[in-house]
Amino acid sequence: MTAHLSRRTLLGIAGAGAGAYLLGACGSDEPTNPDSPQTINWWHIQNTEPMLPVWAAMAKEYETAHTNVKVVIQPLENEAFKAKLTTATQAGSPPDLFQSWGGGVLKQQVDAGLVKDITEQVQPWIGTLLPASVQPFTIDGKIYGVPFDVGMVGFWYNKDLFAKAGITATPTTWAELLTTVSTTKSKGIVPIALAGKEKWPGHFYWAYLAMRIGGLGALQQAAKDNNFDTPDFIAAGTRLKELVDLQPFQKGFLGAEYGSPDGQAATMGNGGAALELMGQWAPTVQASSSTSKKGLGDKLGYFAFPAVDGGKGTVAEAFGGGNGFVVGKDAPASTVDFLKVLLDVANQRKSAATGAVLPTVKDAADAIKDPNSKVVAASLASATGFQLYLDQAYPPAVGQQVNDSVAELVAGSKTPEQIVKDITKVAKSQ
Repeated sequence: MTAHLSRRTLLGIAGAGAGAYLLGACGSDEPTNPDSPQTINWWHIQNTEPMLPVWAAMAKEYETAHTNVKVVIQPLENEAFKAKLTTATQAGSPPDLFQSWGGGVLKQQVDAGLVKDITEQVQPWIGTLLPASVQPFTIDGKIYGVPFDVGMVGFWYNKDLFAKAGITATPTTWAELLTTVSTTKSKGIVPIALAGKEKWPGHFYWAYLAMRIGGLGALQQAAKDNNFDTPDFIAAGTRLKELVDLQPFQKGFLGAEYGSPDGQAATMGNGGAALELMGQWAPTVQASSSTSKKGLGDKLGYFAFPAVDGGKGTVAEAFGGGNGFVVGKDAPASTVDFLKVLLDVANQRKSAATGAVLPTVKDAADAIKDPNSKVVAASLASATGFQLYLDQAYPPAVGQQVNDSVAELVAGSKTPEQIVKDITKVAKSQ
């Protein structure tokens, strides 16, 4: 996934025995004395304003309070981070603290013994976080990471264009959404902006439809038995094809990127489409990609992905993800304590105040300023279930195939029945 969105231990004196033994094969230089000189190598992808200086200041404050600890920060662009981390993990030398989105990639790191089980160490304070935010970092009941940012995907819409089309209420069902698309198009308005070239934005539609039709259980079952060739997933493709057949997307959408000057976010930010399905970062990217650099401002609204008539899922079930940090297998003793400080309520409020982070600490929600972001945060707080992006939740090869297959469906080159067979074939080969 892109930078929007990745997804730990002092093993503690009491529980160190078994954990240290399991990690022994990888070799651990973890000091037993927390007062000994330590260096925390920290890699993250917030390599620009506004979070770059915020993280730097927090690290400096920690160093001042802990004179035996030095935090060495390496900010990296998203794709550069992934490449560098792959090299480091293949060599068995992960950084001490690094960006993660959880899910399938984290599980592979866990299975390889590259990251620490921090369940015991975070127990005193993990309850201050939104439960939905911790879920992608929990593997087989154990916590391997801590999220600092969480969000969900939903529909962002242009209030002025809705008014121009005579639409007075946001759709609450899939059928109503299709009507909204038809109505806006009949008024000469582009209904939906989509970055077809990058593929991951398209997978949001299929994943949400599968959730609304089959419920979270359908997605969880698919992960267990590696089978997507089921009526619920086929139905999700059929419903998505209903939308595609309306030709709702902007001209040239198959070649459009997400954040480029003529991409999906810019199309929305410049008032060129009525809707986009995107995560909580949408307003920020719309603004930065727009000609005015301001986006739609108070003309931008948000609503949850609608229900599907007869579906087993509910609108209260959220699809999304967030950014977090995991602790490398050889990290020094102070690393989890530093992570705890990054996630204390005061620092989470500082992060939230930038507008770039939706905080995971419940009591930091009062620092959210943007009205739409408040709606997203409230939806997450009341969510009855949470599904991580499919290209993160499943093993990387399966996630990539989901993106590729949905792109083929959107382009009209594959049918709903064909794509579930293609995804299943890859899933069973893992």
